[in-house]
Amino acid sequence: MLDIEKLLKKGSDFLGCQFPIIGGAMTWVSEKNLVSAISNAGGLGVIACGAMEPSHLENEIILTQKLTKKPIGVNLILMHPEIEKLISICIKSKIEFIVFAGGIPKKKYINQFKDERIKTIAFASTLTIASRLKKFGIDALIIEGSEAGGHIGPVSTNVLAQEILPFMSEIPIFVAGGIGRGESFLNYLRQGAAGCQIGTRFVCASESIAHKNFKKIFIRSEARSAQVSIQLDDRLPVIPVRAIKNKASVLFLEKQKEVLRNLEEGSVSLKEAQLTIEKFWSGSLKKAVIDGDVENGSLMAGQSVSMVKKIQPVKEIIAEIIQQASHENDEQGL
Repeated sequence: MLDIEKLLKKGSDFLGCQFPIIGGAMTWVSEKNLVSAISNAGGLGVIACGAMEPSHLENEIILTQKLTKKPIGVNLILMHPEIEKLISICIKSKIEFIVFAGGIPKKKYINQFKDERIKTIAFASTLTIASRLKKFGIDALIIEGSEAGGHIGPVSTNVLAQEILPFMSEIPIFVAGGIGRGESFLNYLRQGAAGCQIGTRFVCASESIAHKNFKKIFIRSEARSAQVSIQLDDRLPVIPVRAIKNKASVLFLEKQKEVLRNLEEGSVSLKEAQLTIEKFWSGSLKKAVIDGDVENGSLMAGQSVSMVKKIQPVKEIIAEIIQQASHENDEQGL
């Protein structure tokens, strides 16, 4: 039986921090305060760039680096229209880690960061994609299951871990999706993971700027409250997003029905119908996270929301997870 320090070592050494825990990048939540708190507590805080303008990202990095001298990362959405400028800013700012999201990064992007000794991480949803990214020279991978919050894939964390971990031991792999306690974290470490990525557990950290109404919803929600968005018709594609069910999610279903009726009647074109569906959630995450409108905003959350019981400091959350993993490891070693 390996002791907990040995299980944590591979990921900790790679990240250059005390614990191999990456803070999942959450738009409007993962900004300077939460990111620096995660890094200062021994994990790796990651700024959610999202749709930020390049100047906004540059300023956010500067402010974050003033709050911590520990390594931090930036999550870059590959479909961002100014991705090249964002890359230049991250290099100029001497960011330690880049997490690519929203697709497979071009090899040239990976090499740009490698040339500056900035480590790169990307999401892999299959073993084939993981192998391709490894050939591209990616430094580490995140495998994220459908239990996660926000935009998700169709496969569970448990299945992805079994599919990928045994065959990709050469590079560090961090597991994400539905991890809320240390016992689960330990299980993936034993399967060969280098560490984990956690988002939902950090939303209600005292350092998180999320509105008090947003935090209250998290604290009182069950795992089954975090549901995946429903698509009623293939002609009106809906990106799978896991969020806590509220008035807005019910209205979204009604809006789809209304648009489908209009489409069948010929009062709108297919393109107009699709655009109406796409625009429904525009600005809704900010509405919930920042403004506190938890009825009409988007409440993106993973199923581990059921393990969010109170507002507590990041340091305490991480300590809890590590203590639970250590205790479970000791118990099973007897």
